[in-house]
Amino acid sequence: MATVVPTSDEDPVLAVVRFTSELSWADAGPEVAEPQVTRLCMEAQECLVIGGWLDLVSLMLTSADLIIQRVAEKDLECIYTVICSLVSRASSPDEALEMAKLITSKIIQHPNDKPALRLKLLFNLYNLLENPYSKFFVYMKALDLAASGKVTESIIQSFKKIDSFLEEWNIGIVDQRNLFLSISNILKDNKSTAKDSFAFLTRYLATFSGDDEESYTMNDAKEEAVRAIIEFVKSPDMFQCDLLDMPAVGQLENDEKYALIYQLLKIFLTHRLDAYLDFQSANSALLKSYGLVHEDCVTKMRLMSLIDLSSNASGEIPYSLIKDALQITDDEVEYWVVKAITSKVLNCKMDQLNQLVIVSRRTERVFGPVQWQALRSKLGIWRGNIAGAINTIQSKKISEDGIQASQAMTIR
Repeated sequence: MATVVPTSDEDPVLAVVRFTSELSWADAGPEVAEPQVTRLCMEAQECLVIGGWLDLVSLMLTSADLIIQRVAEKDLECIYTVICSLVSRASSPDEALEMAKLITSKIIQHPNDKPALRLKLLFNLYNLLENPYSKFFVYMKALDLAASGKVTESIIQSFKKIDSFLEEWNIGIVDQRNLFLSISNILKDNKSTAKDSFAFLTRYLATFSGDDEESYTMNDAKEEAVRAIIEFVKSPDMFQCDLLDMPAVGQLENDEKYALIYQLLKIFLTHRLDAYLDFQSANSALLKSYGLVHEDCVTKMRLMSLIDLSSNASGEIPYSLIKDALQITDDEVEYWVVKAITSKVLNCKMDQLNQLVIVSRRTERVFGPVQWQALRSKLGIWRGNIAGAINTIQSKKISEDGIQASQAMTIR
């Protein structure tokens, strides 16, 4: 960076203009270069005097773009740091946004050339901006650059802070929609982040309310809705989702192309293994076209069927019922119960003597109004039990205090 940082009292902006213009005109020879360098420096000086920040950014970016292959990365970072710093001099948030748009357009122009550096430059710009929407705009460009330049590992950590970012940015539904989908697309190709990808995809789908004015845009979400269904069905460790409650997914039910995919989701969330086997026998080619493996689907549906069996009020499931519902042998019943426990879909005990599975907790495949009401009832019972226990303890304490007082009077 020593080649850029000025050693005199010259404004850093002018020092960068001088450096970049000299380097960009170096091959033209002194007779041609010197007048051009002088002209550019004078234009920059004029912009500084009159506060023409947008024009100054444009002038500096033009020269910087010409020398990007001729300077070291640390020098390029210094150049862009000075350019980006101009956003703090903007006279209004709108001007700062226009400056940010100009800078980001240059930075992301060649995403495969020094992508890690370009991403760093965008984050430097982000941190210099004060206007929330300008920050959001730059962050979205950073997502695009990370995906195109294949440097997503440099931005994934920031996804953990998305909720706090949303509070700061205060963006509308459409911008939230674009944000969630972009993040989901970045995460989807990595197995270790598949669940996070699905979570952001469902947040994207949840932004559609199903209102008449949204019907056209919601129609564009059909492929993402299908993708969410397939991701859920494929996942070996996801057993609950709210997709059925989402209008963006519900529109598939009567869709000529995707109705069967909606039916598949409904089977996994509300039916048992026999319904899936019937569906598979009639639509095996469709399942294969979406990359679904029949054996994996059977495994998941057996666990889903166990969840459904555990929903009866008694919490007890006869071995024979499990055998029939899962279409397995007597010897396999306990294996599948253990598998349900290790998959964390059931908390239960096996009564081998009476051939019963006694369930204490289960994962709900869907969590809608019925499940909320059941939870409310349980909380009411627990509250009553706790209140009863407290009253018993207090009554016992009062009784003991009375006995002690009585004994004290007797001694006197």
